[in-house]
Amino acid sequence: MTAIDDTTGLFAPVAAPRADSGALRTVVTPRASQAVANRQRWERRFRARLRVTDTAIILVACTLASFFSLQVIDPQLLAADPWILARIPLVTAVGWLAMLALFNSREAAVIGSGATEYRRVAHASAMAFGGLAILFALFEWNGIRTQLFFALPVGLVVLLVSRWAWRRWLMRQRAFGKYSSRTIVVGDQQDVDYVVRTLGSGSLGYLVVGAAILDDDGATPTHSAPFPVMQGSSWVAQAGALEADTIVVASQPNGDPDYIKRLAWQVEGMAAELVLSSRIADVAGPRMSLRPIEGLPLIHVQIPTFEGGTHLVKRAVDIVGALVALTLFLPFAAVIALAIKLDSPGPVFFFQKRVGRDGREFRMMKFRSMRTDAEAQLEALRAENEGSGLLFKLKHDPRVTRVGRVLRKYSLDEVPQFWNVLRGDMSVVGPRPPLPAEVMAYDGTVFRRLYIKPGITGPWQVGGRSDLSWEESVRLDLRYVENWSVIGDLIIMWRTVRVMIKPDGAY
Repeated sequence: MTAIDDTTGLFAPVAAPRADSGALRTVVTPRASQAVANRQRWERRFRARLRVTDTAIILVACTLASFFSLQVIDPQLLAADPWILARIPLVTAVGWLAMLALFNSREAAVIGSGATEYRRVAHASAMAFGGLAILFALFEWNGIRTQLFFALPVGLVVLLVSRWAWRRWLMRQRAFGKYSSRTIVVGDQQDVDYVVRTLGSGSLGYLVVGAAILDDDGATPTHSAPFPVMQGSSWVAQAGALEADTIVVASQPNGDPDYIKRLAWQVEGMAAELVLSSRIADVAGPRMSLRPIEGLPLIHVQIPTFEGGTHLVKRAVDIVGALVALTLFLPFAAVIALAIKLDSPGPVFFFQKRVGRDGREFRMMKFRSMRTDAEAQLEALRAENEGSGLLFKLKHDPRVTRVGRVLRKYSLDEVPQFWNVLRGDMSVVGPRPPLPAEVMAYDGTVFRRLYIKPGITGPWQVGGRSDLSWEESVRLDLRYVENWSVIGDLIIMWRTVRVMIKPDGAY
């Protein structure tokens, strides 16, 4: 049993009453607050929408596969067993939907999370068809081959597109404060400020409605807070009025190892979840896992590797992607080359030394977007630099040609770099390829960007490009270097296409 400790504002254990202690103390089990009930309601509503969409897509894909197989490939089988047209897609659909449920692909924790959600959908689909293949073989049923070669790829692609569309819809709703976890951030001033900046305006699913500063100096966060900022341990008494359903602990008081446990007891019923924030998750998040051992919660951080089978898969994706890109772009290359020649004198292509994996230099190839004397004019323009850190950028660089501005805006000047990908100097996705002068100014941490091949695109390009600060660019690159995945690369490629169509921060 527990009760409120009036001196600390936190729950304290209550000893079992003795037989002669008189009336028993009344203990009320925590009940869900209205804020928690509201959150559970929108989560159920959103999961129901995903369930309906998933079911419709899978049924249509499986039915079309069976119809094609039985009407076109093997009509005699349909004549012998008319019910097979309904049985095969129904069994396949039920198994597929069951696996999506078993893999928690519609779990609240992954709703709208992007790569994690897509990965679960892909894994569940692969496992479903593996099990169905065994089932069809055991019962000697026909029709699994068409389901495997038609329903699986087509259905999976449409499923992923559907989840992406729902994710976009969810982000638009969150821009208006809907479908988000109303969050209170707790901790020291510096840590609270960092978490609030990272969570942003609510598009990530956490809408900050309050902050509790545990510092004793009475200071408030350095950011401009559009929400109440509370002080000390008495913040919980005020939290109910904010209708918060999530508590994010950015840091806990020094010398108080039981703070998290007491806080979890205190917010029972008032909040749906307690989230612990750690700076290590900024880089190592996907490699972290919690493994309790005999009641001891151990956080495991897997050490990243920079070679092996996954990197061979990445290289295979690079080769295929580069060949496809160069083939599709070839008809437009002649038009761009002619435009460059007519716009300004000089060569069509521009070659520049860049630094790749392990510090090896290579010649990066681009369409020329500047005048031929651009390098000679660089020093004269350094005083007007608008870039951050080691980067030199000018929004209105006088060295850029008229055609060059168009090429840079839509990233068309970088298409020839696919030749560098085929040569093995670069990857399709990776950190930004740095200049040798930049690398000379790196510190020990930034050097980690050179552990893998640089990319034509990467988190810096889809995350703001030239509008990013130097620190933010480095943080995104380091996170990618240690946590990249094939699915993550495919997502970045897709987001790059969107950025090219609707450029932001490109100059």
